[in-house]
Amino acid sequence: MQDETEKRELLKLILDGDLGITFEMAPSVTIILVVLVLILLIFNAKSRFGYFRTFEIDEAEFGIGKQKVKLKPNRTDKQIAYQIWVELSTRKIGIRIDLEDDVIYEIYTSWYNFFSVTRDLLKDVPVSRFQRKDTEKIIRISIDVLNIGLRPHLTKWQARYRRWYEKELEKESNSDLSPQEIQKQYPNLEELKKDLLEVNDRLIGYREKMYQLISGLE
Repeated sequence: MQDETEKRELLKLILDGDLGITFEMAPSVTIILVVLVLILLIFNAKSRFGYFRTFEIDEAEFGIGKQKVKLKPNRTDKQIAYQIWVELSTRKIGIRIDLEDDVIYEIYTSWYNFFSVTRDLLKDVPVSRFQRKDTEKIIRISIDVLNIGLRPHLTKWQARYRRWYEKELEKESNSDLSPQEIQKQYPNLEELKKDLLEVNDRLIGYREKMYQLISGLE
């Protein structure tokens, strides 16, 4: 009977004569608790640094290629994605464009500034971090979004539209028109609009992908 009682005493709280408290635990319980704590610590660490999942980026979504890039993001990768996401979310570039209300001239200013700021953000990434393969992939994708996804439209349309718009603003006949009304007179508006909205859709997808990367969503 004594042996059975000792086996059942997995946890014991002892109060001595000096009101001291001693907590005794059977070796088997100690081992179980230590194992549970280690499992929780490992799970938390792996979840935090993204080791439990492979993140996939489809280049076709951004119009920059046909590959599906798989990577395991770490803190550096998520920091890069966060900075880009903030830029996309606070400029008229990763937000849906409505040309009934939005002004194309201002959109181009926002896009151009995004291009410059994002380029500077990527330049600030330490070269030691770039040597990590997955970090290199994120940087390369971001550069391709700028050079392949955004630059061609800006090169084709921005300068010629700005020149036309600035001349239209100086005309007496347009003095009572709003910027939105003036931009509707642009000779190649439908072609510009189609290209503009396609780029906008791809950049919205890019913003959403950066959000998924920093939030850990699949």
